[in-house]
Amino acid sequence: MFYEPGKTGHGLPHNPFKSLVIPRPIGWISTASKAGIGNLAPFSFFNALGEHPPYLMISAGCRADGSKKDTVQYAEETGAFVFNLATRDLREKMNETGWIVERGVNEMIAAGLTAAPSRLVPVPRVAESPAHMECVHHDTVVLPGDSPQGVHHVLIGRVVGIRIDDAFITDAGLVDQVGLRAIARLGYMDYTEVNNVFSMRKRTDGGGAAE
Repeated sequence: MFYEPGKTGHGLPHNPFKSLVIPRPIGWISTASKAGIGNLAPFSFFNALGEHPPYLMISAGCRADGSKKDTVQYAEETGAFVFNLATRDLREKMNETGWIVERGVNEMIAAGLTAAPSRLVPVPRVAESPAHMECVHHDTVVLPGDSPQGVHHVLIGRVVGIRIDDAFITDAGLVDQVGLRAIARLGYMDYTEVNNVFSMRKRTDGGGAAE
């Protein structure tokens, strides 16, 4: 099959786009407004951008009226946000924070999660999560949409602090990627869990092994 998004139909019961870009890490992002109102929301359009220094990005659609979502607005107001790793044990809490859409509601509290202070940014982290990345706002890129709600704000943050629960650091000094049981988004209503890994040596142009 072949179709042109927005031009020709795909003939399927659901849009297949997000079922092909898989798995997508979940950006469980906490923010706070200048007035101190907390916010916590999951985003499936999320990933890392570079590593020296490290950057993270989320792409957030708008509300039905075309206004920015609280995550974008708050991150721009305070210049900071925090990534909280979503795990299988936290899947129901993560999902709950995604359904709360009323402005001014602190999803972290509403979902029964514990707010813990971050070290370098004025935004709380989810204490129950085993890993966090504290970010300062670098830039926001606006992607045009087919409707006001379809406009996406790509929020880019520079990672200034990383916290990892010591229980997930192996004796070899590596992150226990399977033990974290991180979850990721697939298409439709589907998710997956990191429960196995395999390794391959990446080679540089010069023929040597790369990290």
